[in-house]
Amino acid sequence: MSAHLPSSRDRRRPPTATGPRTLLLALLSVLALLVALPGTARASDDFGPPRPGHPERDWMGATVRAHEGGRIVNAPPRLTASVEGVDVSSHNGNVPWSTLWNSGVRFAYTKATEGTSYTNPYFTQQYNGSYSVGMLRGAYHFALPDHSGGAAQANYFVDHGGGWSGDGRTLPGVLDMEYNPYGNVCYGMSAGSLVDWIGDFFRTYRQRTGRDAVIYTSTTWWKQCTGNYAGFGSVNPLWIPRYSSTPGTLPAGWDFHTFWQYTDTGPTVGDHDRFNGSLSRLQALANG
Repeated sequence: MSAHLPSSRDRRRPPTATGPRTLLLALLSVLALLVALPGTARASDDFGPPRPGHPERDWMGATVRAHEGGRIVNAPPRLTASVEGVDVSSHNGNVPWSTLWNSGVRFAYTKATEGTSYTNPYFTQQYNGSYSVGMLRGAYHFALPDHSGGAAQANYFVDHGGGWSGDGRTLPGVLDMEYNPYGNVCYGMSAGSLVDWIGDFFRTYRQRTGRDAVIYTSTTWWKQCTGNYAGFGSVNPLWIPRYSSTPGTLPAGWDFHTFWQYTDTGPTVGDHDRFNGSLSRLQALANG
């Protein structure tokens, strides 16, 4: 019996599937590959606000020297009516508060939050530790205006250590507005949008705590990113960073500074500050 030879029809291969389902699967495979590549995934949970990439490196003034320079100043001439203080964050770890107290430091601010997803893992030791040795203490929030709204970040701050207590030794919270550590220095926002964002934060913080928040910002950043807006100076105390022998020119709207961060290379912890007034005035600020 002769072998059966397949016909040309028998030898044809089945057609490759190119229907909608196959195309969809291919597209999903490409997307999965892109997400797996470094730098392409959105740093978020369940498509919520993006997480900051390195919050442990974002402390009060972390971006100032890189953009503005300034010489190292450990102790400019001290006025009689001034009070020494420090500001700390997770990069300081467990802080030796007794050492700082014995050196003359009488107030401390601790980073509590950043955006709406980060809390300082050392907050309890830092916030309560300063209080335990006798200091006046407060908390600050590192703002990321391009991640979520001002009201949302104010609520997150208050809910995670940034509230206020009328115990006579808790200072009002601080909004840290400085150069964006993750991109465009003004967060890719217009001056009007940034002013609105800050206003939303301030209003929400006031509604939640009954206090007006302090704002930490440099004159150079303020001019560049808010158009030197003057509308907050009559209500919100100013904390100015300038690593020199004087605080220098202030942003529009403020006739005087309340706090001055004069160095980021001080003893025991880097960031050292001065309250522009006597200890009794600082206590009055705590009392509201």
